[in-house]
Amino acid sequence: MNRRCGWARNALAVAYHDREWGVPVRSDRRLFELLVLEGAQAGLSWHTILAKRANYRRAFDGFDFNKVARYGARERRRLLADAGIVRNRAKIDAAIGNARCFLEVRREHRSFARYVWSFVAGEPLRPRRRGAADIPARSEISDLLSKELERRGFKFVGSTIMYAFMQAVGMVNDHEMGCFRRREIDAQR
Repeated sequence: MNRRCGWARNALAVAYHDREWGVPVRSDRRLFELLVLEGAQAGLSWHTILAKRANYRRAFDGFDFNKVARYGARERRRLLADAGIVRNRAKIDAAIGNARCFLEVRREHRSFARYVWSFVAGEPLRPRRRGAADIPARSEISDLLSKELERRGFKFVGSTIMYAFMQAVGMVNDHEMGCFRRREIDAQR
């Protein structure tokens, strides 16, 4: 039996842990998806968001940031009425506004991936974490990334949210040292 990080305790978390968490993501669409989902998670459990992920994909046009950036009042009302997602006005407005900011970053840097990965010099950070107690809620890099995104107009991108985003998209491999995924992801170098 494979040893996993301690937080992967139910079937949904195990599947996410084993297939996605910490794997380097360079696709702008996937990065936008995780940016929206991490923002939606603020104040809630990640399990809640994972359980609603399919609904988010449907509600936000498969996380097509070009479409989401064009959402107007009708789409906003539709999202606020959608029981399949977190119906928080500020989070929905942030997702739409962030799509517009996302496009601006793409215009300037040719891709959001190129921009965001520049904060870690294009390579995943590989801190050595023995257990959950060793994993920080934020870092100097997530502080900087948060400030830069906020300066560009992004919302729900505080340092803690950005650190979780960095973990999710593989900018930092925070799998515990004894976790089988740690070794697999590090071997992909």
